Amino acid sequence: MTGILHFETFLLTAILLNITPGNDTIFILSRSIAQGRKAGIVSALGIGTGTLIHTLLAAFGLSIIISESILLFNLIKYAGAAYIIYIGLQMLFGKSQLNTAINTSSSSANYVKIYRDGIITNVLNPKVALFFIAFLPQFIDPGLKNTVWPFLTLGLTFITTGTTWCLILAFFASAFFARLKHNHTISGYINKFCGLTLVALGIKVALTNRRG
Repeated sequence: MTGILHFETFLLTAILLNITPGNDTIFILSRSIAQGRKAGIVSALGIGTGTLIHTLLAAFGLSIIISESILLFNLIKYAGAAYIIYIGLQMLFGKSQLNTAINTSSSSANYVKIYRDGIITNVLNPKVALFFIAFLPQFIDPGLKNTVWPFLTLGLTFITTGTTWCLILAFFASAFFARLKHNHTISGYINKFCGLTLVALGIKVALTNRRG
């Protein structure tokens, strides 16, 4: 491909990186288990949209600002951590029950909010921005003057493989826990556990640094 070096190596690396458990994986699994397949799918699409935003920022050089500013990095990091903790606390102390039906017409899940949460938690993770400006350039011809299209191509490839994997996770996680949907006691515990997991994830994000 024009301007892209060793695309096959990039593709393999992207797949391996995407299937490695991380913050996005935990977020999607928590949503899928607690609120069902549709919620998991919507959260995966939200994460994908957030990654697209990071791709655009990296392509046009805006992510470099984050990498160069410790203050901005920390502001974004703490904002993202606080938002994840907020979502977790809502699930932890909320009265909603587990909703893992494969086909449901329930309006209890606000899919617009879930999609928005996926976008925000991903966009407010400055380490994702740092990853894109550190990883993608390794596969772009250093002699190329206009790197926008190679950045976009690599970014979209990464998004495609990542979203595919996240959708698989959402499908199987919700299907596995669907059998528990009629047990209100167990479903309540699972919902609380997912909320606690997100709170822990938020704390983890807050405590990480650029190298962590």
